[in-house]
Amino acid sequence: MNLIKTPQEIAIMAEGGKILATVLKEIEKMAVAGITTLQLDRAAEALILAAGAKPAFKGYEGFPYSLCASVNDVIVHGYPSKYMLKNGDLVGLDLGVKWKGYNTDMAVTVAVGEVSFEARRLKEVTKKALRLGLKKARAGVTVGDLGHTIQRFVEDQGFGVVRDLCGHGIGKEVHEDPQIPNYGQRHKGVELKEGMVICIEPMVTQGTWQIRKAKDGYGFATRDGLLAAHFEHTLVITKDGCKVLTEV
Repeated sequence: MNLIKTPQEIAIMAEGGKILATVLKEIEKMAVAGITTLQLDRAAEALILAAGAKPAFKGYEGFPYSLCASVNDVIVHGYPSKYMLKNGDLVGLDLGVKWKGYNTDMAVTVAVGEVSFEARRLKEVTKKALRLGLKKARAGVTVGDLGHTIQRFVEDQGFGVVRDLCGHGIGKEVHEDPQIPNYGQRHKGVELKEGMVICIEPMVTQGTWQIRKAKDGYGFATRDGLLAAHFEHTLVITKDGCKVLTEV
């Protein structure tokens, strides 16, 4: 597997990333009290198909939906269902698009209505952790450098960083090398190189970082039942930093 993407491949992924970001922005607006996560999934799939793209997740390792919808203590990969969102929920929306043979991946966490102070702080800390990861990403840094930056910030805020799940490379496959943990030691691990396309995705917990299988049997939830949040972008590594591909 070639970890370095050509300028042509990156251009295609940027097109797909723009489609993805546009769709997810619409789904984020729809995530209000009274809608089911299954309705969000169906809307996301319809918007992706209308744009001429394909859902990247549907059928991936048996996943039967286009959208991962992870509510409250579910960290990632939650099944859409007839669960109706209610005021105070946190819902993670993770979506992938396949465009001209290449995948992009993106996630946001949405606060439904009025949420608790701690839930809102968890969401904002996770979002900022992603921004710090993006700021750190450039040719010459290691995945350990990235993980250390995210982990130090999150733990300083009193939250946990999931160890058993991580970000990843992406391209013709949804998950490619290298793995991008959200914790680590400086100067350790794979060195990022110009032209690599990766996904940085902090997964942050209100309590313990330890996980368990979610009740749907597919997703992952916090072991202590406390809240989790998740944000993700697809980006290309450049000489002087990175360029986010999943932006409108």
